[in-house]
Amino acid sequence: MGETNSVGVKRVSLAAGSELQGLFGRGDEHARLVEEGLRVRLVVRDGMLTISGGEGNVAVAEQVVSELVTLVRQGRPVGNQEVRLALRHFGQQDADSFREVQAEAIEVSTKKRPVRPKSLGQKRYIEAIRKYDIVFGIGPAGTGKTYLAMAMAVSALLQKEVHRIILARPAVEAGEKLGFLPGTLTEKINPYLRPLYDALYDMLETERATRLIEQGTIEIAPLAFMRGRTLNESFIILDEAQNTTSEQMKMFLTRLGFGSKTVITGDITQVDLPAGRVSGLIEVRGILKDIPGIRFIHFTEEDVVRHELVQQIVRAYEAYQAPPADPGA
Repeated sequence: MGETNSVGVKRVSLAAGSELQGLFGRGDEHARLVEEGLRVRLVVRDGMLTISGGEGNVAVAEQVVSELVTLVRQGRPVGNQEVRLALRHFGQQDADSFREVQAEAIEVSTKKRPVRPKSLGQKRYIEAIRKYDIVFGIGPAGTGKTYLAMAMAVSALLQKEVHRIILARPAVEAGEKLGFLPGTLTEKINPYLRPLYDALYDMLETERATRLIEQGTIEIAPLAFMRGRTLNESFIILDEAQNTTSEQMKMFLTRLGFGSKTVITGDITQVDLPAGRVSGLIEVRGILKDIPGIRFIHFTEEDVVRHELVQQIVRAYEAYQAPPADPGA
């Protein structure tokens, strides 16, 4: 947002202690994001925050700060992602979109915080999972594709909307084949499934998650274990789907039984299949695009919620891998 010629000053009253810390972040990192993003200056003295700079930018900064203070007063954790999202939406005079994202929550275990989206793309993904029985989440690393699907699955199980959760991954990734890895079948498979366990334990207490796995209520398995089954009243997630073959994708999609919901996630720029094999995830977009009951959600680097450098890395790779411009065009 550009500077205006006139200088503006706004003041916002803040409570000392946790409210101030929650707003400013560790080492005042949130304040620096606002200052750099809007080219304003923030100064706190005697419980009063003074915002100074170009008049237009100061007005936006005041809106951003006021909105973040509201979240802090509600006991909501405010991180860099919330600050950046507020800067983007308020800078574009789109306050409603920011509030829409903040209003969304996925209730998981009562002993864990609700899982919340961190971008408008993530909110649309959650809405799609609620509405459709088959949803594809396609996009780069760090966009929350698998994590949010897991949260929706856990929520559905705890609310008795489904009777079990099935989490599957292709067992061949990064150029390695299971047969060449040491150990028993379980020892060979576990490294591929570890990210799914990590997400699950983030949403459920360890003992409860372990008990549900032992009971078979939550099943975490390689994709090959899905063959020949019909999965009724289940929430099924296929992760890293870019590494499925055409045949595997068809096999997986035809497992869906009555009362079930499935989410397929993957990054089509990270295919680890042998040369000459078509990714089932890339192919399926063309095959199923016109079926009304199926929804495709495409994430961009704006939905990346990991370290801010990840967003820049994703953008750099997209630019590097883009086809060169046609000089005759």
